[in-house]
Amino acid sequence: MRTTKLMATVVAAFISVSTFAQTVDEIVDKHVAALGGLDKLKSITSISTERSLAVQGMEIPSQTVLLVNKAVRSESTVMGNSMVQVFDGTSGWMIRPTMMGGTGEPEDMPADQLKQQKGQLDPFGPLVDYKQKGNKVELVGKEKVDKKDNYHLKVTTPTGDVLDEYIDANTYLLTKTKATANGQEIEINFSEYKEVEGVKFAYTMDMTTQMGNLTFITSKIKLNGPVDENIFKKPK
Repeated sequence: MRTTKLMATVVAAFISVSTFAQTVDEIVDKHVAALGGLDKLKSITSISTERSLAVQGMEIPSQTVLLVNKAVRSESTVMGNSMVQVFDGTSGWMIRPTMMGGTGEPEDMPADQLKQQKGQLDPFGPLVDYKQKGNKVELVGKEKVDKKDNYHLKVTTPTGDVLDEYIDANTYLLTKTKATANGQEIEINFSEYKEVEGVKFAYTMDMTTQMGNLTFITSKIKLNGPVDENIFKKPK
């Protein structure tokens, strides 16, 4: 009798774990499908984005060129001054105007900023193809985000970083992500999804940090356009 009860407990636990794993994969699969499908996402090699940043009453226009999983360059204009940030996967450089503590000349990017840049090389986030990336995904439960049901997924990366991803239970698109960078909690809300060549992108991103709120509004996205890789090289 004791053996029978033990076997029943083990089987029940196994079924519970299996169901849980399938539930996570089902959510992730629907999320990938909502974005456009894995094949479509993997066919994207470059993304050029034009957006503006609203901060303290100012509108800061920026252009970003991304070679997926290879390199990214962002250039912003702040009160007539150009600010550039470039990361190639291992090293980075930037140009800061004097009004922002720089010299206006190219300089190496500090180590703490390099770590933050790595996430920009992957435009579709840690859930897409998460097993191949070595990420661990757990289903925390269902929660309300702006009064809508969302799946709360906890993602742990191979480096130990933890992100909380919230997936809309109806559209299966990402609505919110929470993470910690340099000891600060960061929350980003995603909205205004639009389709570009069969792939959905959030055109509005509201970022909340301990230092204040930032709003990024995208005006244009171009996929797989020609990119001159010289733009990622640090000027001599």
